[in-house]
Amino acid sequence: MIAFLTGRVAARGADTAVIDVGGVGMTVRCTPAALSRLHVGETGTVTTSLVVREDSLTLFGFADDDERHLFEQLQTASGVGPRLALAILAVHSPSSLRHAVAAEDTAALTRVPGIGKKGAQRIVLELRGKLDTPDPGAGVPSTADGSAGPDGAWRGQVVSGLVNLGWSARDAESAASAVAAEAEHTSDVSVLLRSALRKLSRA
Repeated sequence: MIAFLTGRVAARGADTAVIDVGGVGMTVRCTPAALSRLHVGETGTVTTSLVVREDSLTLFGFADDDERHLFEQLQTASGVGPRLALAILAVHSPSSLRHAVAAEDTAALTRVPGIGKKGAQRIVLELRGKLDTPDPGAGVPSTADGSAGPDGAWRGQVVSGLVNLGWSARDAESAASAVAAEAEHTSDVSVLLRSALRKLSRA
C-alpha cells in the first residue's frame, strides 16, 4: 500500500493533483481538505489510499489519516464506491460525518450529490457504531497550513469543487458569492466549500 506521497506539486485541478515524486508524476484524486494544502510549485504531502480495479490503479489523497480511515470505512457500506466516498468527504468533515451517522441524520447525508433518502438510510444502518477514530498510525501528517492563498484564491477552488460535484457553474458562482463574507474569517478552502454546499442544499 502507498501510505503517503511527498513531492513537488506539479499541477492541481478541481479534484486532482499531480505530485512529482522523484521525477515521476503521480496523479491523486483528493478531498477538498487535501487539495487546499497543495500549492503548485511547492512541496506537499498527502496521505493516500490505492484503489485497485481490473482496468485501473487509482490513488486517492487525504488531508490526514482520519480522512483516509473514513474513506475506507465508507466503502464497506453497500453501494458506496471510492468516488461516492470521496464525494461524502467533500461535503462532510470527519467529525460532521460521524455525528450525522450517529444521530441518524439522513438529511445531512442527502446533501451529498448521488445520495438519496434510501441510500442515506442504508449508510446509517450499516455504519452506525462503526465510524470509530483510528489509533495514531505511521502516516505522515501534513505540515502545510491549509491556507487558500492570497487575493481570493479560495473562490476558484470552491467553484471548481462545486462544479466537479455536479452543480452548474452558475449555481457554483452564486454559492461562492454567498460565502465570501466567511472568507474574511477563514482561508481554509474545505471549510468554505462545505459552507457553500450547505447553502446550495437549502436553496
